[in-house]
Amino acid sequence: MAESTLLEKLDGLVARFEEVSTLITDPNVITDQKRYVKLTKEYKDLNDIMKARKEYMQCLSGLEEAKQIMTTESDPEMKEMAREEANLCEARIPELEEEIKLLLVPADPQDDRNAILEIRGGTGGDEAAIFAGDLFRMYTKYCETKGWKLEVSSANEGAAGGFKEIICSVTGDKVYGTLKYESGVHRVQRVPATETQGRVHTSQPQSPYCPKPNRLMWKSTRAKSNGTPSEAGEPADRM
Repeated sequence: MAESTLLEKLDGLVARFEEVSTLITDPNVITDQKRYVKLTKEYKDLNDIMKARKEYMQCLSGLEEAKQIMTTESDPEMKEMAREEANLCEARIPELEEEIKLLLVPADPQDDRNAILEIRGGTGGDEAAIFAGDLFRMYTKYCETKGWKLEVSSANEGAAGGFKEIICSVTGDKVYGTLKYESGVHRVQRVPATETQGRVHTSQPQSPYCPKPNRLMWKSTRAKSNGTPSEAGEPADRM
């Protein structure tokens, strides 16, 4: 995306940002919770873009000013300061362009949802269970730093504080959008604390993530008098 095209795209969002900024203070919008929540989310996303736009424009302006000083200024000290400023701007501009491009990519509707985390020991015996425990504690600490809430729904304990399997629910801001890339097999080779001969063990726990459903349909079955089962279903907002 060329510099001018990127600026045009950003400039086109300024009016919408100002409009949303006004709407979220409107009492009629605030009373409409569904619309208000949607607009506050849009405001947050646009605000991040506006901050990046401001820094980007400052870097472009700073680079142009520094180049002008380097061309017209006779004082060596001033020229050196301008050169340093130009180098900083030239290094930061490509980084900002990449950040802005990512911010402009339409978000996956699933990204705002909460997630269910499952960690399974996989191959590696006791060492796999130990590593699964390490992964669980790592993700627990990560959730704490993000301000997310992690609740264990079931756990099958393994050796030395590890887990053969542990299932948790994670709730917070953009949980699934952040954690979905963590899904897959995690492989480690190391000498575990349980090893007495100094041998290297390989283990491959799995950490699948899935978006937490908004609603679940619970089904119950009962036998009729002729032995034919009948089904009844009812929605349950348990997750």
